Amino acid sequence: MADPIIAFIGAGNMSSTIIGGLVAKGYPAANIIATATRQASLDKLTAIAPVTTTLDNQAAIAQADVVVLGVKPQVMKSVCLTLAPAIQAKKPLVISLAAGLTLNSFSEWLGEGLALVRCMPNTPSLVQCGASGLYGNAAVSPAQRDMADSMMKAVGISLWVEQESDIDAVTAVSGSGPAYYFLVMEAMQAAGVQLGLSPEVARQLTLQTALGAATMASQSSDEAAELRRKVTSPGGTTEQAILSLQADGLEAMFAKAMTACRDRAIVMAKEMAG
Repeated sequence: MADPIIAFIGAGNMSSTIIGGLVAKGYPAANIIATATRQASLDKLTAIAPVTTTLDNQAAIAQADVVVLGVKPQVMKSVCLTLAPAIQAKKPLVISLAAGLTLNSFSEWLGEGLALVRCMPNTPSLVQCGASGLYGNAAVSPAQRDMADSMMKAVGISLWVEQESDIDAVTAVSGSGPAYYFLVMEAMQAAGVQLGLSPEVARQLTLQTALGAATMASQSSDEAAELRRKVTSPGGTTEQAILSLQADGLEAMFAKAMTACRDRAIVMAKEMAG
């Protein structure tokens, strides 16, 4: 599928981010169509990339080889029901960016026989550092799989999971994961201030340390546990901090929190499908 026509239904932040990433990587802007309910949203998008825009979803789908559904999960059902005739007529690859909505729901709303991909991106995609999990149904061809993969790699890394239920685990790890790190940063900054640093010094040290640790981990062949051991000298300062965190049950807290996130994703899927 060399440079297929891609229609983005909904020109919100994530759609705009993917579009910007695609164009920056050399994808022809002329092969991208974006829709929205307000012209102001489309005007904002064209300032990022000179793509084709329209307020007419049906017209966009009529030209598309790939349709990316970027509307909010709460309105996805009503949007899909209005799009179903056009999508059934064209039979494009359909990619959902909505959290919590299953492929079964899309088959009910759009009709059977479609190549469907669920994608769980995350907010660091906004700075081309995203991590996306994908799952496709049996109708997705190898070429369509490659297309979906390339789209998400334009804004970060892209990984396929083996079963659809794994997307809920992706939500718990990377989809919601940035918020966990923001909370840790928030706590470290506050503790730094309590220890006597100025708020700005505590902020800059915390952010650079987080960036440095992530960069080291991504570039090293060592696992995170080994990297931690290498900077934790017996009887030293780091060891005392690590022992305190472990004594307070840090690992169990994360496991409990991420399980709660996964479980909520499952419940939301049922609520929105119902």
